[in-house]
Amino acid sequence: MTMSDFVIEAGQLCLQYQRKMALDNLTLNIPRGGTHAIVGANGAGKSTLFRVLLGFETPDSGAARILGHDSTQLPHALRGRIGFVNEEHTLPGWMRVDEVTAMQRRQYPQWNQQRHGEVLRHFNVLPEQKIAQLSRGERAGVNLALALAQSPDLLILDEPTLGLDVVAKRAFLEALMFTSVGDGSTIIYCSHQMEEIERVADNLIILERGTLRHMSAPFEFCEQVQLWVAEFPFRDPDTSHLPGVLQIQRLEGLTHFVVFDQDEDFGARLRLLGARSVHSMPVSLDRAVNSFLSRGHVSNAPVQLAA
Repeated sequence: MTMSDFVIEAGQLCLQYQRKMALDNLTLNIPRGGTHAIVGANGAGKSTLFRVLLGFETPDSGAARILGHDSTQLPHALRGRIGFVNEEHTLPGWMRVDEVTAMQRRQYPQWNQQRHGEVLRHFNVLPEQKIAQLSRGERAGVNLALALAQSPDLLILDEPTLGLDVVAKRAFLEALMFTSVGDGSTIIYCSHQMEEIERVADNLIILERGTLRHMSAPFEFCEQVQLWVAEFPFRDPDTSHLPGVLQIQRLEGLTHFVVFDQDEDFGARLRLLGARSVHSMPVSLDRAVNSFLSRGHVSNAPVQLAA
């Protein structure tokens, strides 16, 4: 790919707060088009990355570009091509929905009123309602409608369903999935909810401690993570030398190993260690990601995981 094929380009980004590295030599290139999910534990660097990309923070070193422009020198016109929705869903409570819509419509020459209406229909929001009368889920719907109607080249959704009830979450995801965003548009979706990631994402990006740890399609990532269950008739042997181990749990006399990028040889290794029975099974995306991110908390030596 050429540089113009990427919607986000980060090269060896570093940003330190006091003694903590929020971004630690982060290199990340996100291609244009599709929906890219960014996941990671709290403090992984997601919010810091967005602040740098949008020009609100200056990195200590490295470079960042968004839509082909240096993030430290974003022109006003370019900012209009970027939509942003976060978990706060803050809107002026004294205004009506149609008044907020009219105000936003004047700001964006590529405004798509049909798209705006399509999104709002998922939330049963009336134009004459005051923002203060809306539930949190309905405000989330209004924010999504406003962001999509501006016809952005890049839409960033940062934990948009946090704090919403089940019905509102479903409405938000359906509105996102069934509304045409626009040809060539790119969505960056951040969430801790793996069921949301499975529904909307084409690409999974895992950040940890300000560093890129993995990037692939969600189903490809799941195929690389596997659960092995072994029964050791006597005391469990030392398994600290086993390759690719993300997590070990002992449940009801069985030892569960969640491993990354291992084949049938892993089962053979368990048998050599004295396992009486061994079998493997796939894991959900939720368990795969959580095991991946928790690997630093197991007693085994950390495993090197390639992106």
